[in-house]
This record gives sequence, structure tokens and C-alpha cells, in this order.
Amino acid sequence: MLLGPVAGVVIDRFDRQRVLIVVDSLRAGLVLALALTPVLWAVYLLAALLAVGSTLFNPALHAVIPALLDEEELLAANSVAWSSGRLVQIVGASVAGGLIAWAGTTPAFLANAASFAFSAVMLTRLSISRREGPLRTGKLGAWLGDAREGLAYARRDPFVARLLPVQALTSLATGATSALLVVLATTHLRLAAEGFGWLLAAIGVGAMRGPFLANRLTGGRYLDVRLLFVPYLIRGAGDVALGLVAGLPWALVILFVYGLNTSTGMVASTTILQTVIPDRVRGRVFALLDVTWAAMRLVSLGLGGVLADRRGVSAVYVIGGMLLALAGVLGLTLLARLPLSTERPSGVDGG
Repeated sequence: MLLGPVAGVVIDRFDRQRVLIVVDSLRAGLVLALALTPVLWAVYLLAALLAVGSTLFNPALHAVIPALLDEEELLAANSVAWSSGRLVQIVGASVAGGLIAWAGTTPAFLANAASFAFSAVMLTRLSISRREGPLRTGKLGAWLGDAREGLAYARRDPFVARLLPVQALTSLATGATSALLVVLATTHLRLAAEGFGWLLAAIGVGAMRGPFLANRLTGGRYLDVRLLFVPYLIRGAGDVALGLVAGLPWALVILFVYGLNTSTGMVASTTILQTVIPDRVRGRVFALLDVTWAAMRLVSLGLGGVLADRRGVSAVYVIGGMLLALAGVLGLTLLARLPLSTERPSGVDGG
């Protein structure tokens, strides 16, 4: 999280394809080291370095996708990427669990390292057009200037400036509810381990279907902030309901809708940002949004843990759902009338 501003500058300064290849190659080595080290402090260090890799990789990936596709293809591409990612998570978790049970943790880590190496090789095969303008070089002052430029853009651009506080409130609302689902399953719904697995499956199925449903309903016309914030209202109502109902069937339906709306909102948000944010500051904007989300998620986890201890996990879901619905209303109020296009207003082009 602390390296987010640096990550944004790196993504915008250097060739993004090379950044992705280098990061995945390093992550392959880090996971391989995790498989081999028996030292606890080294495990913590390697895990921290892997988190740094994600801080670089995710915004760089979002920033590079528009260079591969036409604008009208972005929603479909992000939908496929999101849904396939959720499918891989579900299948990967099952395969990893079976592999660990059969052969132990070391082969599982080796397989994970191989997946990062495979990703790096596949990234070398992409044909990405070179970005306009030479790469800049400079000392620390130039890097700080780039970081300030990204922050200035976020402050001046009407879309990003209004989106940031909404995303901060959204992360505050959802951080604890996402992390405490297992507590809700065991203490409120009183489910065994296999019951919690059904809850995760319901979310996964909804998450895989959501982007395709959005693409079909909109006909690819995604420059509409209702795609971002109406799902907040629906999921907020679902979180409140989760805190109040106690039956597994109802919980499965609610969590299916939860996954459906979460994926729709995430894909729409990514696609809109890729479209309206200029390429030269895109990495810094995505990194700033990631840092904001991570910071507020930490706050949410802390407050949610205290609230769950004092009032029970149901209270976390009821309050979190209300905050999420509030974020949806705030987003619609602040951004619904804001025109979205690739033509940015004067003074907010990142220059």
C-alpha cells in the first residue's frame, strides 16, 4: 500500500509490457523461494515482496489493456478477464487443496511459481503498440514531480475527484463484511465447513455471470455510472439481509446476487476508467485508487473486528450494508450528471 504512488510512476514511466513481464518473473522466483525456505522471517519478507508485486502488476495490467483493444471492445474484454479470473480462483483453490492433501505444501508452491513463469512467457508474446513520447529519465526530483502530477490530475479531474471519496466509503463498507463471511457462516448461519463452501460457490457463480449480464443488458454501452453504483445499492441491501436472515437457502440467493453485482460494478468501473483517463496518467490513477481502497479496507477490518466482538457479526453486515447503500447514493448524486467521454475538459489532461 505504501508503495502505491511509486508503483503508479513506474507504470507510467516505463514500458508497461516489460513491467508486467518483470513483475511476474520476480513473483515466480519469490514463490519458488517460499517453497524452499524454512525460516519464518524470510517467509514474511517474501510475502511482503509478493504484495509489492501485486501493487505493480494490477494497475499496470489495467493500464495496458486499452493498448490491445478498440474502445468498444473493452467491456467485453474486461468481462472475460474478470469471469475467467474468478473461475481460475475457484478451480485453483480446489486443485491446490487436493495437491496439498496429496503431496504437501511444497509441490503446491512449485505449481504456483510455474504459473507466474508461464504468465511471464505469455506476456512476451503480446503485440502492444509503443506509447507516444520518449521515456523520461531523471533523479528523485523528477520522480516526485511525476507523483505530484498524478495527484494533481486526480484532484482536478471531476470524475476521479468525485470517485475517490465514493470508493473510500465503499471499501470501508465492504472490507469487514468480505473478511468476516466465515464468521457469519459459523456463528450466525451455524454452518459446517461444507456449508461455508456453498456460500463461496454462490458468490463465485454470481461473479462469473455478472459481467456478461451487464454486457448483454447494455449492448456494450458502458459509459453510464449507474452500472457502477446501482450494484452498490443492491449489494448493500443484500448485506443488511445477510445480517438478519438465518437460513442457508436465503443466504445462497443473497450471495449469488452479491457476486453478480460486485463483478458488474468492478468491470464497469475498470472499463470506464480505462476509457476516460488519459494514457499518460492511467497507471498513477489506477495505483491511487488501489491505495485508497487498501487503506480504507484496513480501517474497515479493524473497526469490523471490534464491532463483531462487541455487537456480533450480524451488526457488521447490517451497518456495512447501510454504508454501502450510502456509497451508491453518493456516487449517483455526485457522478450521474457528469458527462463521460474520452475528451477531457481543459486543464485536466495530466499535463
